[in-house]
Amino acid sequence: MIDKVVIANRGEIALRILRACKEMHIKTVAVHSEVDSNLLHVRLADESICIGPNPAAGSYLNIPAILSAAEISDASAIHPGYGFLSENADFAEKVEQSGFIFIGPHPKTISLMGDKVTAIKYAKKIGIPCVPGSGGTIGEDNTESLRIAREIGYPVIIKASGGGGGRGMRVVHSESHFLNALTLTRGEAKAAFNNDNVYIEKYLQHPRHIEIQVLGDGQGNAIFLGERDCSTQRRNQKIIEEAPAPGITQKQREEIGEICVAACRDMKYRGAGTMEFLYENGNFFFIEMNTRIQVEHPVTEFITGIDLVRQQMLIASGEKLSLTQADITIHGHAIECRINAEDPRNFMPSPGQITYFHPPGGPGIRLDSHIYTHYTVPPYYDSLIGKVIAYGDTREIALSRMRQALEETVIEGIRTNIPLHLDILNSETFQHGQFTIHYLEEWLNR
Repeated sequence: MIDKVVIANRGEIALRILRACKEMHIKTVAVHSEVDSNLLHVRLADESICIGPNPAAGSYLNIPAILSAAEISDASAIHPGYGFLSENADFAEKVEQSGFIFIGPHPKTISLMGDKVTAIKYAKKIGIPCVPGSGGTIGEDNTESLRIAREIGYPVIIKASGGGGGRGMRVVHSESHFLNALTLTRGEAKAAFNNDNVYIEKYLQHPRHIEIQVLGDGQGNAIFLGERDCSTQRRNQKIIEEAPAPGITQKQREEIGEICVAACRDMKYRGAGTMEFLYENGNFFFIEMNTRIQVEHPVTEFITGIDLVRQQMLIASGEKLSLTQADITIHGHAIECRINAEDPRNFMPSPGQITYFHPPGGPGIRLDSHIYTHYTVPPYYDSLIGKVIAYGDTREIALSRMRQALEETVIEGIRTNIPLHLDILNSETFQHGQFTIHYLEEWLNR
């Protein structure tokens, strides 16, 4: 069993990992930037080590500093959380080469699924349905690129091969705008991911974003833990997630879940992962795989009763999956609202000191957050400051509890997007579960 873990992340996910470790009697080492010395998990960890200046490049993305922290603390493993280095195959490889356990998939798996073009090619090879597209990255020949787009049929979407986080993608509705969009997307991809390779897919008009949670032990055993609906998005960034997905039948769930499990067995997937799909007219189309724990994992934990972070630890320790597919049953409904430090109308970041904080409570309410009264939200990182998760026997009960929880939550000193969440929850479209990935943008425009 792992005896000491370096938590190579910050914020709410770092605190979530720390709590799982403490429950399992695993010692913790919190690594942090200079400004993050007052983070809650840093205060609660058995040890803490400052690894660099405030910009992520000098701290949370600083591989040598993180490995040095593991070395001097005599840790046995490193948990990357989500974001930062969590899907960096080079980091995972260096962790293992340095003699530590990487709590995540094998570096080769991260590399295979981390590049979207490679992942789609692999998915097609093993029979996972994919969105019609170029089938690979497109070259510098504009005439050929135009031909491919014409063959797919407009509208199309140009995507960065190494993209993520909603960046590096652009929708094109007509041929006259294609080449300009191609140039802009390549430039954005180069700046964001240091990789200007792009590919083209058919742009689906009214899809939902459905993802399947999987667990594999790296020894050929795998299971799936139902699906989540992540369609409520702004600029391809998820805002609200729920499980199970409204309108997905048990038969559909089992069919797509079995496809995902077969893929995980084929690649001997190790740890927690998520297969992401667009869903339209009863059909699933694979778009990517996230080889890490997801921000929205708590909704799956609520409806299945399975602690996903604990499972990550057990699998990384070399244990075989103790769960079989027959052990996984879905009960009730869970909804998660991401609480961001930002203006709820113009979405400008709102860093600063929290002068007063009152968390929500009540039956079926969970809060994953690192904030507290007098905590200062820094301007250097993602604006996510917490997640409110509501659970109930039905979707209607979960929605009612979520409204109450958000109304109870008080965060003073900074602005948050809680008013936006309440507006969304009160909209008829959301209440009836009749939304697509374009719903929120269209609603905000109106």
